[in-house]
Amino acid sequence: MVAGFTKEIIFQILGGRYRATYKPLNEAIISGRLRGLAGVVGCNNPKQTHDYFHTTLVKELIKNDVLVLQTGCSAIACAKQGLLIPEAAKEYAGKGLQEICEAVGIPPVLHMGSCVDNSRILTAASYIIEEGGLGQDLSDIPAAGCAPEWMSEKAITIGFYFVASGVYTVFGASPFSVLGSRNLTGYLTKDLEGIIGGKFDFCDDPLRMAQLMIEHIDKKRRALNLKPLMYQ
Repeated sequence: MVAGFTKEIIFQILGGRYRATYKPLNEAIISGRLRGLAGVVGCNNPKQTHDYFHTTLVKELIKNDVLVLQTGCSAIACAKQGLLIPEAAKEYAGKGLQEICEAVGIPPVLHMGSCVDNSRILTAASYIIEEGGLGQDLSDIPAAGCAPEWMSEKAITIGFYFVASGVYTVFGASPFSVLGSRNLTGYLTKDLEGIIGGKFDFCDDPLRMAQLMIEHIDKKRRALNLKPLMYQ
């Protein structure tokens, strides 16, 4: 596996030591070569087949030209599947993402640290906003988050942090006890988006999770009037 993709080093990977910038990433999204971004994080859940949700979800995302940023157990699950090496792009990624990975020399799945380093993903997203061309708020970016196999209160806390920052976030496994209340479920999965830009969703199928995230990314692309995807 290739690790060590901090929010700072991405500047140099994309722009070089003397012209460090996020501009190539923004331009790839704007031009339609890259569909968008996904943060996939979280634990392994003993109630599920070990690693299955992580790897199935991520493979579906990168197949659809979504660059995946990971931390912790989720990243290790995908590393064991060989997804965290540059060569994985040729085998698993869509043509647009594949071209980017080959040009820059990165894997289609970037390991950004341990399970408590999720804020790095949000900071990287804020750099994308600063670079320009993709909206004025984190909720504008064609991006989504997911915790496919969450199992602890820490994951719920991190999920609230992502949603409060404006990120559409999908929780897999058995959702925490909100689906018994119609009002609370509606608030978390619908009403919140109009208040803070982000919202929750819950799903027990990794392929459906990927589809929900892709649909959200496409919605954000349309809102920004971005160019159609090159290879879709």
